[in-house]
Amino acid sequence: MTVLIVGSGFVGTAVARRLGSQGRSVVLASRTPPTTPVETYGARWTPLDATDPGACSVTVSRLAPSHVILVHGPSNVTWCEANPARAAVLHTAVAENIAMAATSSSLLLISTDNVFSGTTTINAETSPTCPANAYGRAKLDAERVLLARTPAAIVLRVSLVYGYESVTTGKWLNFFAACAHRLSRGAPVQAPSDQWTTPVHVDDVAAVVTALLTATTEIPSLLHLGGPDRISRAQWAGTIAESLQVPRSLVTAVPKASGRYAARPENTCLTSHFLSALPAVQDVAVRGVVEAAHALAPAFLQ
Repeated sequence: MTVLIVGSGFVGTAVARRLGSQGRSVVLASRTPPTTPVETYGARWTPLDATDPGACSVTVSRLAPSHVILVHGPSNVTWCEANPARAAVLHTAVAENIAMAATSSSLLLISTDNVFSGTTTINAETSPTCPANAYGRAKLDAERVLLARTPAAIVLRVSLVYGYESVTTGKWLNFFAACAHRLSRGAPVQAPSDQWTTPVHVDDVAAVVTALLTATTEIPSLLHLGGPDRISRAQWAGTIAESLQVPRSLVTAVPKASGRYAARPENTCLTSHFLSALPAVQDVAVRGVVEAAHALAPAFLQ
């Protein structure tokens, strides 16, 4: 069983690490290679411009994957807001290209909580979608294209993903990592008090995705994955400070409109009617923000 992961960013590489640690055959495909050599965790990398349907067809034919995981396209909401047409191509066209090429593979798309308006405090699979930004619109269109082309595909919407990232990655860091790097050196952090999420550790996302690949029971076409805690970014930054044993006063609560989170919906919180009932994920424990913060803190204090 070869698993093809389209996208080699933060989430894609975490899923590849998880699969590689289990001895699975896994290939990451993207325009440029991941920053960490994939061989260190038992994976392979192949170049792919997934906006090119011909390239997708050639890659899928060569690898003949049993499963394809789509975790592609930019997740920088601010960039997508400034470049909506390009964001749409990078998300929607890629989903269509892979769906057309991988007709013999099981497909799973990792989507986002930004498909909701943010006007309700929690969103389940049955909640009506109404994206508040270009990123959410692009992802929702990608979901629709994939499910129209491949009704047996799975869409997994995931809330805000976090974990360790090095400052040398040369990219926008996830919220936890951005805060932790600053706080660990005593630098102040500003975080919105009016933007709420249900954060999920990237390793827990990888564990759920891996479990879904091997499920022996029927899986709903749409699933949500959110962490157990509904928390504002400002409160969460305070939790990060406490885990690093630095003063919580380094965190200043600000309105989301004052910074880079202006385009985010007020509430990007997910819950699921279905995920916890699936036998495949019964052994996956999704950690809360306090437990995960204490587990991650040592990496930022080295």
